[in-house]
Amino acid sequence: MPAKKNNYRFEEILDKHQLKKTDARLRVLSMLASKNFATSQPDLEEVMVDVDRGTLYRILNAFEEKGIIHKVFDLNGTANYALCNSDCEENHHHDEHLHFNCVQCNNVYCLNDLDLPDLNLPEGFKSLNFSLSVTGICPKCGKKSK
Repeated sequence: MPAKKNNYRFEEILDKHQLKKTDARLRVLSMLASKNFATSQPDLEEVMVDVDRGTLYRILNAFEEKGIIHKVFDLNGTANYALCNSDCEENHHHDEHLHFNCVQCNNVYCLNDLDLPDLNLPEGFKSLNFSLSVTGICPKCGKKSK
């Protein structure tokens, strides 16, 4: 999903998923859209000091259930959140893409534009979701180390 910083687009997303348009929800969407990497709840808490932890947790949980965001874990096991592709639906995500974990800055990047191989499971197995991640050094950290 392209990062749109205007509230009109975010309000459309909330309308589409039948969620009330609150300032906190709009701000969470804006924060997630403003970054090119996934963001953890603790990182959101640092910026959104006027929103309590429970409210932020409920917002992230509702967004994930509705298919607005998806969760990916960093190298420390911390959940990070990123906006979903526009074709995600309630309780059914279509975010089968590569996640890149940088070992230096610990950021998690969604690499949506890479072609992934088809997943051919043995007979009787049914895939509901899968996660593929790579660890390494991101371009920003790579430039710092030169």
